[in-house]
Amino acid sequence: SLEADRRAIRVRIAGEQRWLAVEDAGRVRDALGTALPVGVPEVFTEPVRDPLGDLVARYARTHGPFQAADVADRLGLGVAVVAGTLERLAASGRLVQGEFSPGGVGLEWCDAEVLRSIRRRSLAALRREVEPVPPDALARFVPAWQGCSSGEGRSAQRGVDGVLRVVEQLAGVPLPASALETLVLPARVADYAPALLDELTLAGEVVWAGAGQLGARDGWITLAPADLAPLLLPEPVESPGPVAAALLDALAGGHGLFYRALAEQANLAADGPVEDETVTGAIWALVWAGALTNDTLAPVRTLLAPGVRTAHSRRPRTPRARYGRYAGSAPAGGSSGRSLVPVPYGMGGRWSAVPERESDATRRALAAADTLLDRYGVLTRGSVTSEGLPGGFSGVYPVLKAAEESGNARRGYFVEGLGAAQFALPGAVDRLRAQARPVGQGREAAPTLVLAATDPANPYGAALPWPVAATAESGGRGHQPSRRAGALVVLVDGHCVLFVERGGRTVLSFSDEPDVLQPAADALALAVRDGALGKLAVERADGLPVVTSALGDALTAAGFRPTPRGLRLRG
Repeated sequence: SLEADRRAIRVRIAGEQRWLAVEDAGRVRDALGTALPVGVPEVFTEPVRDPLGDLVARYARTHGPFQAADVADRLGLGVAVVAGTLERLAASGRLVQGEFSPGGVGLEWCDAEVLRSIRRRSLAALRREVEPVPPDALARFVPAWQGCSSGEGRSAQRGVDGVLRVVEQLAGVPLPASALETLVLPARVADYAPALLDELTLAGEVVWAGAGQLGARDGWITLAPADLAPLLLPEPVESPGPVAAALLDALAGGHGLFYRALAEQANLAADGPVEDETVTGAIWALVWAGALTNDTLAPVRTLLAPGVRTAHSRRPRTPRARYGRYAGSAPAGGSSGRSLVPVPYGMGGRWSAVPERESDATRRALAAADTLLDRYGVLTRGSVTSEGLPGGFSGVYPVLKAAEESGNARRGYFVEGLGAAQFALPGAVDRLRAQARPVGQGREAAPTLVLAATDPANPYGAALPWPVAATAESGGRGHQPSRRAGALVVLVDGHCVLFVERGGRTVLSFSDEPDVLQPAADALALAVRDGALGKLAVERADGLPVVTSALGDALTAAGFRPTPRGLRLRG
């Protein structure tokens, strides 16, 4: 009918008959050399500016991602001719090139507007596929995603490579030094030993830095792979004072110096003797300010265990020995000799300045977003807020949104009650949904975990709110759970069952079910016996004397012994 109305014509293209709108007659003739039927009006055979470009662009507008060979077959042209036209259209912004289709078919072409439409519809379809899971599924998912085990050798990470992988996942997050090697790393690395981390720091693959002091002998520690340290370590805090300034000047340019060389630089800068106590105090001030680091964590370990001393640390020293590398007096007996000046206890190792931080806020936000996704798998506003990142969730939101548009992350309502702005790695969503199950089902196979309250694997007080305490008395003043340094949580099947205050004298329970409370008490006792907590003396539970509470019965069954003040267990 259209042919009879002279609105369509029949032509041969690529060896087969095609129907063609009559207004495209001149375009097809000039681009492909196609013979036109007799009687085509002259107005439809006038030359156009870019006939081949028009045909190729039309193909792109009406197809999804394609290769140059597809267009060449359709138009009966050589691939090289079509490829040149495609590159010309891409230069004008009408086409884009990339790997769009699943299955790895190679580089493809796609109309820019078509690709945007595909992305919009794909994201909408992915969001519809995911039904939100209850919060307890996230509580089970986060520790499993970070590889935390119950201390029974089920951790997938082992050896130096395992420690490096854990450092990559925990990069940039401040952790209490007292919990780093007693709770955080042992929960993730089977048979963890401090030598494993020292091997990485000595090799220059991992950098540690302080991020604030906690009392006299503890502080916040951040770890990061060396190549990511400038992007992820917190900004240093200025540490005033002439001795601190002299130490930083001595370490400028990437130098590493032992303690005695640093002390000599302090003496030179002060133009007079400086006591070792002053130098040591300046070093620790710079450490907690995030400006100074060491090639091992041995000084931090020594600071955490102040009661340990060695014969070398008690060796008597002459006043002159404090200011020079060697004491110059001859030993008793008349023979000449020089005695080595002892280094203050716990200040061994090579000290160096922490790498200078990246000043580009965009690059820091990009690195932070990548690390947060790797750390949590499913990222919520509360998880980001709990880490105290500069700019908070809004600072990394543009990067997360761009990651969604590029297909590197998914946004959706994955967990009930945590807001719509949730982002997840593609593989994490299925693992999260696998953790959703009816209450109590699978509890016998679920791990019971003892974690530091500040551990990123503990979702409570961050992504999830703290549960309601088991008794009304526990809600009194001074008995509220929080993510403070030194506090512990015990998770059973993802549920927070116990919260142990710093020092262990007060414990809150969030369940009165014996089949939940007893495994939590057993896990707490096991952590004490393994040496992770030292001794633990519990005086009050849920606002009451521990010996009169249900938790007291569970602790007694786990091996705690009664004392005049409460229940105690030694490591």
